[in-house]
Amino acid sequence: MFYDYLNEKMWPKVISAIKNKHFLSLAGNGIMIVLSMITTAIIFRALPIAKAGEWGFFQATFLLIDTFRSGFITTAFIKFYAGSDEKRTVEVAGSTWFVGLIITGILAILNIPALFAMHYVADEGLLLFLKWFGLAYIFTLPMFMATCVLQGEQRFDQLLYVRFVNRGLFIVFIIVLIVIHKMSLETLLYSYLVSNLITSIYTMAMGWSRISTLTKRTKSSIKEIYDFGKYSVGTTLSSNMFRTSDTYIINFMLGPAALAIYNLGQSLMQLVEVPLVSFAATGMPLLSSFYNQNKRAEVIQTMKKYIGMLTIILIPACIIACLLADFAIGLIGGGKYAHTEAANVFRFFMTFALLYPADRFSALTLDVIHRPQVNFYKVLVMLAANIIFDYLGIKVFGNIYGVAVTTAIPVLIAVFISYFELNKYLKYSFWSIYATGYTELKLLIKQGMAIIRPSTN
Repeated sequence: MFYDYLNEKMWPKVISAIKNKHFLSLAGNGIMIVLSMITTAIIFRALPIAKAGEWGFFQATFLLIDTFRSGFITTAFIKFYAGSDEKRTVEVAGSTWFVGLIITGILAILNIPALFAMHYVADEGLLLFLKWFGLAYIFTLPMFMATCVLQGEQRFDQLLYVRFVNRGLFIVFIIVLIVIHKMSLETLLYSYLVSNLITSIYTMAMGWSRISTLTKRTKSSIKEIYDFGKYSVGTTLSSNMFRTSDTYIINFMLGPAALAIYNLGQSLMQLVEVPLVSFAATGMPLLSSFYNQNKRAEVIQTMKKYIGMLTIILIPACIIACLLADFAIGLIGGGKYAHTEAANVFRFFMTFALLYPADRFSALTLDVIHRPQVNFYKVLVMLAANIIFDYLGIKVFGNIYGVAVTTAIPVLIAVFISYFELNKYLKYSFWSIYATGYTELKLLIKQGMAIIRPSTN
């Protein structure tokens, strides 16, 4: 009887749930976070502490500069692409490719004079960046465009393929380097470049990058992307600078070894990014749809639902993470990080993570309702606060705790500013966010139980 129920009723519901875009996005990001943590573990175990810090500095600098491209394009592309008809999507994709080529070309050209500055730089992580950043941005462009297209089309299954190929190749190359005893910062960088190049070729071969639409670009679409992107790039750049400022301050005030310890503690925060990134990817098209239909109440209600549900889900995760922090750090970094500040850094960040859903989704909503300039100015305030309190924190504590503890202050500032501005769009109570989240979470659990509970009929 149970097997008949399983085959006839339960499996169709389970398959339907698996095909749900929210599940695909969540599962895809979850798998990628696991692969990313495996990569982190391999690198931190294979390299000396200082060298691991230099690699982290290279990655932070690369991602910061890449923001000129990703920040200019990603939000603008999805906003104008998602839900549009075929003619419109072709114009937007082609115009975005044109903008992407211009930005990538400028970055590649800037790499030439940067090469002459290498003789005046002593930091290994920064030297690695100055030597290779132009080629890295060229190799990643088709892959980047494919991720924008697939997110705009909500094809999270194909998006998973792209990310899996990219991360999987990188891991394989690193393992090969370790086996043949050739692991170093330079060879690690070569593996990074080659894995990005192969992934970009793969996306073009599959047609996911939509490079063929380049000839269909229009001046009006290019202008639309530029007009929106000039604000969103400022927001994203400032936001990345907010995160990267920790890296630079620690690297130059405490050294690369301290940076490696801090990065290891922070790397486990990728677990929090799984639900945040997943629901942001599915939430933005929904928010945009309600906004375009002038449904203000639905826009705010959707935002409240996402913030409230994710915050409540994070509470038990935060408690468990704090209890198991030492074990997790030892598992990822190995014995050489066992008695460092990494575990406590992780505990600090997990506690502050309860503010992240409110920060992330209120900022996303401000973009959707055409107020990206508010996000831009808000992040500038956050950046200034972060630099000031990081510096003061290191002076007071004398170690990376000074940076970890003060991180909560800029996030609190961001949440307050976003709440104040969104109330101008539609008034709502801040605490109603969590009441809404609790109600929606109970409904979600009830629906999940209905899938696995046999019918009484």
